[in-house]
Amino acid sequence: MTDFNRRELLRRTGLAAAALACPRLLRAEQESMKPNFIIILADDLGYGDVGCYGNRDIHTPSLDAMARSGVKFTDFHSNGAVCSPTRAALLTGRYQQRCGVEGVITAARHRDEGMALEEVTFAEVLKSAGYATALFGKWHLGYQAAFNPVRQGFDEFRGFVAGNVDYQSHIDQTGRVDWWRGDKLEKESGYTTDLITNHALDFINRNKDRPFCLYLPHAAPHYPYQSRGDKADRSPGKPTPIGGSRQDKAAAYAEMIEAMDDGIGRIIKRLDELKLTRKTLVFFFSDNGPGGIGSAGPLRARKGSLYEGGHRVPAIACWPGTIKAGTIADAPAMGADLLPTMASLAGAPLPKGRTIDGVDVSPVLLEGKRPAEQAMFWRFGPQKAVRMGPWKLYVAKDRTELYNLADDLGEKTDLAAKHTERVKELGELLAAWEKQVEPKE
Repeated sequence: MTDFNRRELLRRTGLAAAALACPRLLRAEQESMKPNFIIILADDLGYGDVGCYGNRDIHTPSLDAMARSGVKFTDFHSNGAVCSPTRAALLTGRYQQRCGVEGVITAARHRDEGMALEEVTFAEVLKSAGYATALFGKWHLGYQAAFNPVRQGFDEFRGFVAGNVDYQSHIDQTGRVDWWRGDKLEKESGYTTDLITNHALDFINRNKDRPFCLYLPHAAPHYPYQSRGDKADRSPGKPTPIGGSRQDKAAAYAEMIEAMDDGIGRIIKRLDELKLTRKTLVFFFSDNGPGGIGSAGPLRARKGSLYEGGHRVPAIACWPGTIKAGTIADAPAMGADLLPTMASLAGAPLPKGRTIDGVDVSPVLLEGKRPAEQAMFWRFGPQKAVRMGPWKLYVAKDRTELYNLADDLGEKTDLAAKHTERVKELGELLAAWEKQVEPKE
């Protein structure tokens, strides 16, 4: 239990006094003090695709309300520039390179591959501390039943294991049916985004009296571009058109984000109804930058790139009564930080014998403190990047570039020739990190 939770426990003087005289009551009170966690992950949502980040064409009232009542991050990053790597880092608190998941685990070429079961996920960490755990939505860390989420600490799983499915028929882009209940395929009718929300609401209802961790990795707004009222485009053995048949794909994209936002609003409302709002940390972010349609706002490039548009993403945390409303956090943070943060808040020990790269950002959430400065790293294909303070070094096959993000968020002015010592310093950091993270555990 963290010092913050201990102070809260002692503040409840009546229960605390009784608890001192009765160990069983103390254990029950400690359980009641554990916060619930709801982690919501969008798929291919850009930095500029949310109202509170400047978008005026896509309506996101639920996310905007979360930002008003909680904290909006302006310097939050996915660990990867594509799907699978980010998810591996989020779940394990480790750079995805340590997990052996540096690229996309595709439905066409990697059906026998997946994240090693030796990796310890935040679900396993929290389950050991008495939490009920569930994942509803996209897995993308292994197709075979042996890699299923129920093998990695999740009590329940409803959703799909590929990178994307038809939102109506739940067919992946190789033409296979991909909708699971636990480690078995089981068909279910409905629009993917709404199914994720409905299962989340049911889980909250059933676990309202115990601590829970709910992971909701949405399909939206990844293609195929289909809104609630659209027909299925894919059928078994016939996955085309991969992107969906809608001609007005930009409109469909907006409708998909708005459906996801609507579901988030329904979840927040249910927490209110069950009087769980002040006991639940809800954390939302995107797995990488936008795909072909979305907006990266003022950032350069998009999904697949290690310029800021590929990995700086919208992120919002809400915990009324604990997180100060209307907070803007400009401290750098990453998806891998969530595992140690949740472990700290839950009073759960970190996995033994595993290098955890993420840092506990609960002081940022609870007290508005800025964490100690540390380097952040990315690698994807031939691209590499390292960030230290405002300085970012970008390395590709044919170029090395340096940017001062404090003055140049859009990465328009390469300062490498002007600051050669800085290039050398960051390059050495990057080389040392690469040696460190090669899988050997």
